[in-house]
Amino acid sequence: MTVASSDASDDRSASDERSQVMVSPSRPRAELRYRRPCMTNQSEPERRGVRAVAFAGEPGAFAEDAVLAAFGDVERVALPGFREVFEAVTAGHAAAGVVPIENLLTGSIREVHDLLLEHELEIVGEVVVPVRLCLAALPGQGIEGIGRVYSHVQALGQAEAFLRSRPWTTLTTYNTAGAGRLIRDTAERGAAAVLSPRAAAVFGLEIVASDIQGSSENRTRFIVVARPGSLRPTFEAPGGPPRTSLAFAVANEPGTLLAALRVFADRGLNLSKLESRPSRAAAWEYVFFADLDAGAAEERTAEALDALRAASGMVRVLGSYPRAIEPAPEPAG
Repeated sequence: MTVASSDASDDRSASDERSQVMVSPSRPRAELRYRRPCMTNQSEPERRGVRAVAFAGEPGAFAEDAVLAAFGDVERVALPGFREVFEAVTAGHAAAGVVPIENLLTGSIREVHDLLLEHELEIVGEVVVPVRLCLAALPGQGIEGIGRVYSHVQALGQAEAFLRSRPWTTLTTYNTAGAGRLIRDTAERGAAAVLSPRAAAVFGLEIVASDIQGSSENRTRFIVVARPGSLRPTFEAPGGPPRTSLAFAVANEPGTLLAALRVFADRGLNLSKLESRPSRAAAWEYVFFADLDAGAAEERTAEALDALRAASGMVRVLGSYPRAIEPAPEPAG
């Protein structure tokens, strides 16, 4: 069982010693509108079955790679943030949404955990995307002429060791690919972006340093969220054994968490992940998120969940779906 705290993993800076400035927004708000698919002459069920898949970021973002891995070359809708993805799926403007839930190096994405509780969506699948990062700038820029580096805070953290090698000023943007778009649109010289090689090519940037992520094993797990019972594109990614994600809360009293966890141990069920988030219902109370290595339909899982409901103040099954098959690391170069 892996136990983690997600309180600050996605907010930490790449380095406390380097100067950081938040750049927001990195593109005009008018450009962030998502495209609603045409619904002329469609019945209500067909409208509820819009096939576009939403993701947060720009073309070339790792989230778009996750959409392609999950569904193939489907219609895609780029949105400005995770909340907008959840809202688009909830409103029926997208059939599904793909959002990151955790990274191997920098941990969980706490905003996505909170959004799972705020919205009545279910997790229907997951994919794992290898993360290769490069430093890219406008054509003709050498690394010695770079003074500012833009990217999402997660990417800056994943490339921390490389970024410590020079006295660069790091500036955070809402998305890795958005950092590349910012440099292209503003033609900013003396600046570079930390992003994927594919995103660098999309925005016409030249790579000045390759494979700057802290580990060759770096990868991000993305989940697919959808409205319960809704139509959606066929999930094409290969799947492994089932996983069930859930959230639960217990009273802040001695032994309550132990009692909750015992319902799984007594039935031979493994929790591959357990972490806490502050509850918004009461001060200093917490909600626990867990991944269970079993399907919700299994008899022992159903028994455990019934026992958990008796021992907990709140239990919500967020989804039961096939675990992603881990991709082989991409060769460097």
